[in-house]
Amino acid sequence: MTADLHPATAALAALIGQVRDDQLTAPTPCGGITVGELLDHVDSLCVAFTAAAAKTPLAGGGRAPVPDASRLGGDWRRRLPARLGDLARAWREESAWTGTTEAGGNRLPAAAAGAAALDEVIVHGWDLAVATGRTYPGADPALTEAMTAAYRWVGAIVAQHPDGSPGLFGPPVPVPDDAPLLDRLLGLTGRRPGWRPGDAGP
Repeated sequence: MTADLHPATAALAALIGQVRDDQLTAPTPCGGITVGELLDHVDSLCVAFTAAAAKTPLAGGGRAPVPDASRLGGDWRRRLPARLGDLARAWREESAWTGTTEAGGNRLPAAAAGAAALDEVIVHGWDLAVATGRTYPGADPALTEAMTAAYRWVGAIVAQHPDGSPGLFGPPVPVPDDAPLLDRLLGLTGRRPGWRPGDAGP
């Protein structure tokens, strides 16, 4: 299995460019973390999954640190889109999807790591969009392949852990079978597709 990460990373990069400084402390549907903490997590996951594509070991196996907005620095609007571009390019290599690699502190098939990267970029893109009052372009046909790959991977995890997967996502939220693909993906990761700022929980 291979998939192009670029449509998803480009969508997230565009959303990052629209985040205002006064929104960094706003809540997100991602485990109660703030927008600034979510951006720090995106920074970390870009580094970890770019290394996973290249089969380059990182300290701790690429395990994500606790999100901390104080690590963002002053250049995050430039740095994060650049790292998202690096991530997409790294997974364009066919070799990135073969064999095994390390991600999130675990050894796993490289194809699973690629699908996990897609899920992270898409779902956190949606997290950022709704937290900052914007719309995630889930209906864009360019994202269909990426969302389908992420949905299949998350679905396989949920089938094994129907009550939630600590460290990955919470218990699934029921979503109609005929709902848009993005909504069904969000539901599998424990998110309510209709979440808005001010709502409690994911």
